[in-house]
Amino acid sequence: MAIILQEHSKHSNINILKVVKMLLIHDIVEIDAGDTFLYDTQAQKTKPENEAKAAKRIFHILPKDQATNLQNLWKEFEENKTPTAQFANALDRLQPIINNYHTNGKAWQQNNVTKYQIETSNTDIKKGSPTLWEYATELIEKALKQGKLVE
Repeated sequence: MAIILQEHSKHSNINILKVVKMLLIHDIVEIDAGDTFLYDTQAQKTKPENEAKAAKRIFHILPKDQATNLQNLWKEFEENKTPTAQFANALDRLQPIINNYHTNGKAWQQNNVTKYQIETSNTDIKKGSPTLWEYATELIEKALKQGKLVE
């Protein structure tokens, strides 16, 4: 996804290999910690602590130089301040919207997720790519019109 959509990054000079590494490291930590549903406000409270513990455990398995490098990538992704991290975060937030749209809003419906929740919880997409944010909002509007999502 990162490779195919890189032309839509807000910043033209991002390092796409670094974006891919960030996404993979982020996902490895999430897998170890347990992926937290974005719209579960209760679970979101413990997410940073759970992921920090998972990251520490994973990175301590590795040789020090690798651990430092990967931990820095993970932190950069989590802080979401650099152009690279912003594009990686945009992709990370866009993917579940695409998945939900193409599964008839299954997770949205099962968890009573509203259009408002999706729009307000995914503004990081716009930070990394206004073009992908426009696409996401189109999918959200279509999902609403098709009954896959509620206002």
